[in-house]
Amino acid sequence: MSVSVKTLIDAKQAENAQTTQYTAVNCKTIIDKFTATNTSANNVTLSVNLVGSGGSPGVSNLIVDARTVAPDETYTFPELVGQVLEPGDFISTLAGAATSLTIRASGREIT
Repeated sequence: MSVSVKTLIDAKQAENAQTTQYTAVNCKTIIDKFTATNTSANNVTLSVNLVGSGGSPGVSNLIVDARTVAPDETYTFPELVGQVLEPGDFISTLAGAATSLTIRASGREIT
């Protein structure tokens, strides 16, 4: 067994459409950190789904439901820390506004 510490989602602006951000490919993944920084002047929400392989984002896999991030706030999403993704599982997000939240995630891939 090999463990690699890595960036799961490079810093990027979250989209205001449901978007797959990371997929566990041929590995099990543990999320260690997930942040969202609001770079806009308004409150913006972010929803995060942890979706099983072959599934679709929906209420059954919604882990964070429309968490409001205030202007200039960085939220660390403790709800996601320690969550495990099996091979083929993925992280999907939905921002309340485009180009307002910078997201980033890191963790461990186990092969």
